[in-house]
Amino acid sequence: MIEGCAMASVLGMLEEREAAARVRVEGLREEAARLAGVLEAAEIELDRRVIAREELMEVLAASAAVTEAETEAETAAETAAESVSSSAPVPGSIVPPWREGLPVTVLAPDYQRILGVFDERQPAGRQPLKAREITARLGLETSSAKVEGVRSKARRLVGRGWLLLEASGAFSAGRRPVAVPDAGSSA
Repeated sequence: MIEGCAMASVLGMLEEREAAARVRVEGLREEAARLAGVLEAAEIELDRRVIAREELMEVLAASAAVTEAETEAETAAETAAESVSSSAPVPGSIVPPWREGLPVTVLAPDYQRILGVFDERQPAGRQPLKAREITARLGLETSSAKVEGVRSKARRLVGRGWLLLEASGAFSAGRRPVAVPDAGSSA
């Protein structure tokens, strides 16, 4: 009988240790599952950061390429404008200051078309036009980029005396002589 009690006692101790080991294993499994979730969230955040950095690098590279291309185009246009005689205007050529007797034909075609919008409106051509209206009358789409391009050219014509700029920001027909200290420096 002592032998049976000793066996039962050893068997009971082993069962207790087995139960404790099961509890510990279950606790570790739960902890591993929790850590797997934390790891997955951290990996997702890392992926987002990597993608954001890569996207930024692409955008900056594209922007730098566009800026470089624009700078090269402007340099080429200025070089071409300097080498071409004033009787043959080309796109990107210099806008000379207006003076009495200077024909519109000295301007590049885009500038001639803008002035033509105001000439077509005679005698009602005295109504000022916003850049968006000029863009539409030129037959161009009225996207922000096109409107800003027309506005830039119209402002250049204002600065050189070919158009007038109203207080409202609209442009109107009219010529005025302007004093430009270095007339050849602006395209």
